[in-house]
Amino acid sequence: MSLAKDQIKSEILVPAYEGRCAELKSGEELIIIDVDGKQVGDFICFNYSDPREYVSPVHMRASLSSIRLQVGDYLYSNRRRPLMQLIHDTVGQHDFFFPACDYYRYKVDFNKPDHPNCHDNLEGALTKCGLHPNHLPDPINWFMYNKLDQFGDYEIHEPLSKPGDYVRLKALDDVIVALSTCSQDMAPVNGWKVTSLKMQIVRSK
Repeated sequence: MSLAKDQIKSEILVPAYEGRCAELKSGEELIIIDVDGKQVGDFICFNYSDPREYVSPVHMRASLSSIRLQVGDYLYSNRRRPLMQLIHDTVGQHDFFFPACDYYRYKVDFNKPDHPNCHDNLEGALTKCGLHPNHLPDPINWFMYNKLDQFGDYEIHEPLSKPGDYVRLKALDDVIVALSTCSQDMAPVNGWKVTSLKMQIVRSK
């Protein structure tokens, strides 16, 4: 993906089964790129000045009166304040309903307690940025494709994202973000395999 009109401040590859963190100043923009396609990214965001404030999907659902994310929507915090804004999206199908997979998800549902998981990936990534939250908030799951069936139950399908698809977010405050490549390889969440994502932090002209 070419960003000729933008100044790329940094570029961070998030390998399969891993997580990475980054800091953004207010006004900077974050581009999350699905490198190979069909890869979900679990994303969390904290107020840099006060990490007790963080993007909260449950508050977003209330503030947006929706379980869909559209261009122009704000990412609201647990204090009902926007920390970021979705300003571009080449896919249009994401999730902010499901929690991050964790140790217990793989132990209880798959009998695989040693399987990598997004909760630990995100927690480890934040540690490298010097952040040790007592509570890890639920993520926004970029590129995750689910829909409601006729009974109102969720069906999870393979993502619609193709190689190079992306979302672009604008920081409305100084923030710390973390992104994990979703580790689920035993369901259609990532098209049955786990691949890499990329973060670019840009200063838009």
